[in-house]
Amino acid sequence: MKISLEIKPDISYKSAGKFEDTRFEKIHNEIFKSSSEASLIIAQEIAQLIRDKQEQNQACVLGLATGSSPIKVYEELVRMHKEEGLSFKNVITFNLDEYYPMTKENSKSYHYFMHQHLFNHIDIKPENINIPDGTVAIGELNQYCIDYEMNIRNSGGLDFQLLGIGRTGHVGFNEPGSHINSGTRIITLDYITKVDASSDFNGIDNVPKRAITMGVSSIMRSKRIVLMAWGQNKADIIKRTIQGDISSEVPATFLQNHTNTTFVLDQSAASELTRFKTPWLVGECFWTQELKSKAIVWLCQKTNRAILKLTDRDYNNNGMSDLLAQEGSAYDLNINMFNVLQHTITGWPGGKPNTDDSHRPERAYPAKKRVVLFSPHPDDDVISMGGTFSKLIKQGHDVHVVYQTSGNIAVTDDEALKFAEVANDFVGDDASKINFRAVVDFLNTKSENQSDSLEVRKLKALIRRRESYAATRYIGLKDENTHFLDMPFYETGQIKKKPISAADISIVADIIEKIKPHQVFAAGDLADPHGTHEVCLNAVFAAMKQLKHKSYMDDCWLWLYRGAWHEWDLHEIDMAVPLSPDEVLLKKHAILYHQSQKDRVMFQGNDSREFWVRAEDRNRNTAKLYDDLGLSEYEAIEAFKRFDY
Repeated sequence: MKISLEIKPDISYKSAGKFEDTRFEKIHNEIFKSSSEASLIIAQEIAQLIRDKQEQNQACVLGLATGSSPIKVYEELVRMHKEEGLSFKNVITFNLDEYYPMTKENSKSYHYFMHQHLFNHIDIKPENINIPDGTVAIGELNQYCIDYEMNIRNSGGLDFQLLGIGRTGHVGFNEPGSHINSGTRIITLDYITKVDASSDFNGIDNVPKRAITMGVSSIMRSKRIVLMAWGQNKADIIKRTIQGDISSEVPATFLQNHTNTTFVLDQSAASELTRFKTPWLVGECFWTQELKSKAIVWLCQKTNRAILKLTDRDYNNNGMSDLLAQEGSAYDLNINMFNVLQHTITGWPGGKPNTDDSHRPERAYPAKKRVVLFSPHPDDDVISMGGTFSKLIKQGHDVHVVYQTSGNIAVTDDEALKFAEVANDFVGDDASKINFRAVVDFLNTKSENQSDSLEVRKLKALIRRRESYAATRYIGLKDENTHFLDMPFYETGQIKKKPISAADISIVADIIEKIKPHQVFAAGDLADPHGTHEVCLNAVFAAMKQLKHKSYMDDCWLWLYRGAWHEWDLHEIDMAVPLSPDEVLLKKHAILYHQSQKDRVMFQGNDSREFWVRAEDRNRNTAKLYDDLGLSEYEAIEAFKRFDY
């Protein structure tokens, strides 16, 4: 069941203690269904501030952030400029930070980022743009930072400061340990911050060790602060920042003392706040079945008891007395919840033929289903649901795997060079579809900021494609049931992708129309470091919505799996597919066919484990959670959530 939150009409500041329904929160925050909707609201507030200042014939001084969080805000500001005539001629900007050392021309620099996403597309005066200079000589940095501070003050101070937040709780690059009185300075980056930036720099070894940043005191002097946070990866630090004590170990907590701050969050980033994670600890609840399931699973884990061992006292002592009074007894609650979870477990992910399916997650009929398994990258299929994939084939269903992107940017230059040299040695000067000599020459002379050539991208995509064939053949799938969409949004040759387009959606819709599936499996894991999963999932949603009027779609169910970063919580799982020890081993071997992704994973996020280890640990942990609740004990479990599109 989807959580529905009312979208707030604005994000105007409200004093602490006057806005929450909970005693736990210390910073005003607004939660939106998606980061896109929230970004539009932020952009509207900035635009209104600019217009108000124009009417008063005053400069509007903006503090700006970089990273993925503000991109949609900047896109909307650019749209307003081009379509609504929003002028930036009275705007003066100061960016929070810059890597050091870093040239302005480097595509990884924040100078490059800001011009690419905002400044090159609006009418701001170049002399009004202020970004820390990553080329200042180290001996001159102290005076440079003092001058940067004075420039802000001489401009009248920051009217509005836009912030993101790092997993260390940094704002700007004010890492743990930063003092509340700190000013603009050079700082050494925290290891976690470098890990998070490593994919942008093709490895942690290439991430600059230092940065120039505005200080905490510089930020706190802003007249208005809006902090953005999107996604599950930010949920833990958002909870610590909003609900925790003020501490230099989490520099963002200093914002609790700012007189005009709003945190703008999407549902995922807000998911660990007490009022969402455990609302029964805050006040009375409307007990839906989903909330009951969530609460009882939480109670089992808190008390270390199986479901059928929970007592009236357990419920009463943990904020759930109203649920107990409503249901009558712990016995009734426990039995009902046990049955709910028991009915999610099935060894027949395509439905068990000739069986009563009233308490099964999938339909018994048709006995042989047409199945489309969407995989954002050419390995998500086996990483996330390799065991279920194998079961569907063995149980006689017509299974099609559809790789949505080529995955070429996740192949290292060294890996591509190895293949190119082997191919070049083999074919010599013979004509071929790829000029391997040119690829070898390009990779041997490739500069730090250079995008891959078309030939190199072709080779890297071919590497991923052939690894996929090897894995699916091992699983037992026929080659003709393996499809490669190479969605256009991905094919930039760079980490940054294009926005999803009608062409992307059309490609996805065409494959669904061709197969006319009874089941669609898609990646519902939105925590991948560069958002490819989210774009691919949105393309599936949009395509299925387009096709909803088709008669075959009446019998099509959408199942969402999660990948290498997060698993569904137990109360969210609608289908749990147990795996035997042999099936776990089969899944591992299928993942290992993706050799280019082994040992040197380019975009693994904050988890240093290889993908096969993550998958195995995650599936075994899910099985253990079921076992701890008093259900059957299995070697491993793959989990799915049904989505009503």
